Amino acid sequence: MIADARPAAAREATPDLASSVSPATILDDLAAGRVRAAEPDATVAGGWRVRPEVKAAILACFSDPTAASWDVGPFMFRDRAAFVPIDPGAGRRIVPGGTAIRAGAHLEPGVVVMPPSYVNVGAWIGADTMVDSHVLVGSCAQIGVGVHLAAGVTIGGVLEPPGARPVIVEDGAFVGAGSRLLDGVLVRRGAVIGAGVILTGTSRLYDLVEERELQGTIDEPLVVPPDVVVVPGSRPLSGPWAEARGLSVSTAVIVKRRDAGTAARVALEEALR
Repeated sequence: MIADARPAAAREATPDLASSVSPATILDDLAAGRVRAAEPDATVAGGWRVRPEVKAAILACFSDPTAASWDVGPFMFRDRAAFVPIDPGAGRRIVPGGTAIRAGAHLEPGVVVMPPSYVNVGAWIGADTMVDSHVLVGSCAQIGVGVHLAAGVTIGGVLEPPGARPVIVEDGAFVGAGSRLLDGVLVRRGAVIGAGVILTGTSRLYDLVEERELQGTIDEPLVVPPDVVVVPGSRPLSGPWAEARGLSVSTAVIVKRRDAGTAARVALEEALR
């Protein structure tokens, strides 16, 4: 689970949320971490509560077609006027080389972003997370504390429909190079997603350890269990024509639970921090 870092008073005030979200201040509120597009909530199924009014407020920012230009060092940006590229502030390390952090994204202290990467509006990234090169963190995605998003990872974004769950990667997870997490997938604490794994909200995930199949739906996207190791696999297609040609489709497979050896292989060197 991603820790809820808001003050206790703010957490207690969340049952009536609509009055606390304003399109006029939503980007500043998101960037400061005062509001989030999805929040940890142990009282709801899955442990996460989506805040559709936050995404509705973000969408309202796009209704103004006014464009503006910004010069940042040797780079020039042109976008909707509300979405100025932001300075993530002290305590974060954004390495030069083509990275952009869009207005309304929030980075906790200790986050490292390697170039080139892109973090979209509404995304929330927890403390001490490594965002490696060529990583996309999509709109409203929620990334936990101490996560490693390896090179070339795509974390899908979602703004519509407002009630849809964004992609969530909980604390301590590792997402291997070239992996793609899309359509509201929830990766639980400490899970390891191997290089090249593709998971969507309706993917089928085969668990060799528990000998079961996990599958998400549009209404209840896939949940990857905590501390599992997921790798790319394949399964044969049925039917005489497919069988005669040895056809198969790619799938994801849980091969084991995370252990000391796995932790050593996915650990980050302190020099990178």
